[in-house]
Amino acid sequence: MKNIDSKGHVKGESIYIDDISTQTGTLFGYVFDSPIAKGIIKNLDYADAEQLEGVVHIFTHKDIPGDNQIGAIIRDEPLLAENELHYIGQPIAFIVAETESIAKAAKKLIKLEFDEKPAITDVVEAKEKKHFIIPPRTFKLGDVETAFKKCDYVFEGEASSGGQEHLYLETQAAYSTPAENDCIKISSSTQGPASVQKAVAEILKLPMHKIEVDVIRLGGAFGGKEDQATAWAAMCALATYHLKKAVKISLHRLDDIRMTGKRHPYKSFFKIGLSKDLKIIAYEVDFLQNAGAAADLSPAILERTLFHTTNSYFVPNVRSTAYSCKTNLPPNTAFRGFGGPQAMFVIESAIAKAAYELNVDISDIQKNNLIVDNNEFLYGQIAQNSLALKSWQCVENQFNINDNFKKVDDFNSKNINHKKGISFMPICFGISFTNTPMNHANALVHIYQDGSIGVSTGAIEMGQGVNTKMLQVAANVFSIDKNKVKLETTNTTRVANSSPTAASSTADLNGKALLKACNKLLIRLKQTASEILNTDFEKINLKNEFAYIDSKKSNLGWNELVKSAFLKRVNLSESAYYATPKIHFDKSKEKGHPFAYHVYGTAITTVTIDCIRGIYDIDSVKIIHDFGKSMNEILDKGQVEGAVVQGIGWITMEELKYDEKGRNLSNALSSYKIPDIYSVPKVIDIKPVETEGEDMAIFKSKAVGEPPFMYGIGTYFAIQKAVKAFNPNYKANFDAPFTPEKVLLGLYNK
Repeated sequence: MKNIDSKGHVKGESIYIDDISTQTGTLFGYVFDSPIAKGIIKNLDYADAEQLEGVVHIFTHKDIPGDNQIGAIIRDEPLLAENELHYIGQPIAFIVAETESIAKAAKKLIKLEFDEKPAITDVVEAKEKKHFIIPPRTFKLGDVETAFKKCDYVFEGEASSGGQEHLYLETQAAYSTPAENDCIKISSSTQGPASVQKAVAEILKLPMHKIEVDVIRLGGAFGGKEDQATAWAAMCALATYHLKKAVKISLHRLDDIRMTGKRHPYKSFFKIGLSKDLKIIAYEVDFLQNAGAAADLSPAILERTLFHTTNSYFVPNVRSTAYSCKTNLPPNTAFRGFGGPQAMFVIESAIAKAAYELNVDISDIQKNNLIVDNNEFLYGQIAQNSLALKSWQCVENQFNINDNFKKVDDFNSKNINHKKGISFMPICFGISFTNTPMNHANALVHIYQDGSIGVSTGAIEMGQGVNTKMLQVAANVFSIDKNKVKLETTNTTRVANSSPTAASSTADLNGKALLKACNKLLIRLKQTASEILNTDFEKINLKNEFAYIDSKKSNLGWNELVKSAFLKRVNLSESAYYATPKIHFDKSKEKGHPFAYHVYGTAITTVTIDCIRGIYDIDSVKIIHDFGKSMNEILDKGQVEGAVVQGIGWITMEELKYDEKGRNLSNALSSYKIPDIYSVPKVIDIKPVETEGEDMAIFKSKAVGEPPFMYGIGTYFAIQKAVKAFNPNYKANFDAPFTPEKVLLGLYNK
């Protein structure tokens, strides 16, 4: 089945926040934000701005009737600044006017007096000053101290990975409208409608049932709207609460880039110990996470970094410590992979460091340490159905790896000013929210009298095709034409208390809940059919919109069956709840079974660099990926392609830069570069690894949103090997992104 939204997208008929028909009298919001990274507000004067014709009201923290807080994990982030300023772009006041242009003009009339303080932007400085969001956390396995003493080789180093701008096509947006009895409806571009509902209710000091949040779809998110969509919805709702008017905000791109958090930059320090036969005996790492000025989702992201410390390798002795460092940057937030890529880059850097020092190929160490069944992850879970080695071997066999390596060597021996590099990148990514209580979902299904069906779940469609998969579940269970099924908007009134669409778990959680609801209805319909056809219930099956007795088709069609069930007063509506079984994690011991399953895979990347200019082409990325039993190969392969390119962008060219005053220097698409059609791999070849699938996944079809992002990391080491082929004196450091500027410096480093 193709993506059910594709035609609407191509024809321009798909509805986003900016496409919602506005009510007469709708007002428009604009944010007055902090011009400094750290300081104290001495005076805020908006009298002139409020006198501007067309300005309706300017809201500050004093107008908030409830709790001036949007911090989800830690209550450390005010909606509107009170006395202190903590980052450039922090909202101070919300201007509401008859038009956006008037609100924007009013912003220029606001006068802010402040006492500026020295900002902290560097994680090392933050760690030295003990500026932490939460206390450090440590995961342990085995005895690291003793193990290092027994190692034949020990190497130490550091690795840095930069942030990443989400750059979703649809910027942050919200539209709130008043309803009767002091209720408010919010259309929000959010991954977490229940989170928005809860935060707005607390800010307005209202019960949650008075706040309705509705999401049609998002124009992209990548994690950037899991927590950070809340503020804009809350500001609009605050204005609607006071003015009894509809209020809308849709951020301009430059405002969005300035005011929102990114992927967390990390600086990490590692120590790795190996035996003579290249087994990793011990690994120790300190992660310094740049959280920004408030917690946002940093504690949860830090935790997933710890979970993915060793990627797809078994290391019997590990100590992994992570520090969430508080700095004066916009609060960093979720991004595809959620802390996993930062951890994997470090272990791959440590392996590369060891390989370079020992003069062996990186892949010799990688393959020798892949995790197999019954190995223990450092968080206590035991590996089951591991496909790490199988996916690696499939890459070797299906893509003729020996020939690939030989071609690279031959090319490098014959060319002076161009060099090639080739690298493996295995992945192992756990699927579930690491906060166990979040692993649940609800679904609501209505079968209407004419046989058509409405489906509501907590899943947010944001381009990944989850609506298509939900439609497949319903159509498959009832064995009906897909056109009979409609996916409703995601709404807190129909489906309450939903977890955000994140953690690659949305299809599994919501699909399993939907499956339960549909199966309950199916039993009722089969019972009705058995009564009409005067046969045993066990003999009834529904297939291709007809009732079958055993394998014989009857004359009872779907529409007639539904109509008869309705007349017999059979309940044709059903809700169901699903909570992932078996998973648990004890944070007091940092041990447990946090993941429903793991996704595995291996990629091999080949690059060519221009040794005069420092620029490079990615010749190919060839992947063997663990889809399980894919329920939609077209969608899943599309997710892999997009994730790989996004991962390559993070690791090679998307360079975020802040100055010492916390000012974003890469604040526009002229100074922040993402992959375009000319910089993507010339070939992306994706093949599935043969597997029986995973029962914990919907229809045994494994999650596919985040895991493939990590394949992009392999590009870094392919480029690095090409640099070493040109410059034998190149001393490898591990500082991502590996921009052409850094490549050029490495090529001529002495």
